[in-house]
Amino acid sequence: MILPLYAVLCVLNLVAGATDTTWLVWVTKPLLLPLLAFWVWRKAPAEKGIIAALLFCAAGDIALLPDGELWFMLGMALFLGAHLCYITTFWRHGARPKPLAVLGYGAVLVGGLAWLWSGLGALAIPMSFYGLALASTAILSASFGWRVGLGGALFMLSDLLLAVEIADAAQLPGPAIWVMLTYVLAQVLLATGWVRYRQRRD
Repeated sequence: MILPLYAVLCVLNLVAGATDTTWLVWVTKPLLLPLLAFWVWRKAPAEKGIIAALLFCAAGDIALLPDGELWFMLGMALFLGAHLCYITTFWRHGARPKPLAVLGYGAVLVGGLAWLWSGLGALAIPMSFYGLALASTAILSASFGWRVGLGGALFMLSDLLLAVEIADAAQLPGPAIWVMLTYVLAQVLLATGWVRYRQRRD
């Protein structure tokens, strides 16, 4: 029941974003990642690193609900904490950078920063450090099968779309919807893929 409920909340949140129903965004978004963390805890309570990553993301989601640069910086710091949890967990379980993943994600990171730098303004430097952590999560996720790997890729895509929106570098149709859609898919793939990977290893 937990994952179907997560799916329902995701749909409600996407509809709320598409229709500018702010109150529904505020109701649904804080519930998504705690629900996913609860699912991981039920299935694999020993996976504390992944649970911590999801809870950091949940806190980041809440911090990003209000407008304002300080809230944005707080949210980015919390998501940085999530990436550090993902990175350390992946590394402890044997993930090492694959050359193709490093080249691919490195090119996306460098190219994205070069494209968006002027539009990001004062956020350019902190977002560069965040981008390194984001790319590291994506690179290491490639070591654990297609679900976890795709989750890492979608997480990077989601944040790239968000950065494009912040920098006002391109006009994308429904940018908030695509940011959120790729984000919720990324998180459920990371969570379910990791649990399946660990269960196969045990």
